[in-house]
Amino acid sequence: MTSHLLKTPRPDTPAAPAGRTDSGDATEATGRPGLSWAGRSARSVLPVVAFFAVLIGGWQLLALRVDSPLMPGVPAVRDALVSAAGDPLFYESLGVTVLRVSLGFLLAFAVAVVVGISMGRVEFVRRFFEPAVLIGLTVPGLVWALLCVMWFGISLTNPVVAVALSAAPALTLNIYQGTRAMDGDLREMAYVYRFPTRYKLRFLWLPALRPALFAGARLGLSLSWKVIVLVEMFGMSSGIGYQLNNQFAAQDVASVLSWTLLFAAVMAVLEYGLLQGLESRLNRWRKVAAV
Repeated sequence: MTSHLLKTPRPDTPAAPAGRTDSGDATEATGRPGLSWAGRSARSVLPVVAFFAVLIGGWQLLALRVDSPLMPGVPAVRDALVSAAGDPLFYESLGVTVLRVSLGFLLAFAVAVVVGISMGRVEFVRRFFEPAVLIGLTVPGLVWALLCVMWFGISLTNPVVAVALSAAPALTLNIYQGTRAMDGDLREMAYVYRFPTRYKLRFLWLPALRPALFAGARLGLSLSWKVIVLVEMFGMSSGIGYQLNNQFAAQDVASVLSWTLLFAAVMAVLEYGLLQGLESRLNRWRKVAAV
């Protein structure tokens, strides 16, 4: 009898959920049941490693089959990559390109925030700017690059305006959609209690538009990298695009690929490291589901 009572749970003791073990604290700490930090890291890294393994292996097989100087193998691309990474010219060109992209993107972001919020709040403004946004989304980046080269020549204005024209429509559309999706009750509450503009901007608009701002920024930056290379290829005498054009003129495919890979790697670090890190920091208060 005594042993039976010891094995019987007390009525006021909640039953453990199905599948829950004594490692519940570890489950809450890792965010997913049964996975440690190392396990989650391996699951996130393994697909990336598999993708690059398939990409590199497929490229090498194709290069061996074609057997042409225009299709260099992985060893040739690797040697060119190491050479470009050790060349000070790459870092000088990269700094020039990043400066141009930053100025153009900041200009596009400032315009998009004002126009996007205004389109979401005022019907006349929406109808006025809607054709411009649609046209901007459909015009290829190559067209903006060519037009800005003809309009502004070899100057800093050329790449800055080209990047801004390419990135602003996508940014504006995301901010407009974020404004339209904002909770109307919150706006009414701010109006009824007559919140100052700075309070509404800090505690209402920015938190509500934060997902749209980051989504638009990521899309705008991806467009900016593509346009800046075109602008530098056609109308500039410095930058990554200019160097790619020189390698293209020399028919050096390995160098073209090495400069492209290095540029893509740096841009990925800036986008996914800086931008995603900032987004995670600002959204750290959000509750993340464990399942």
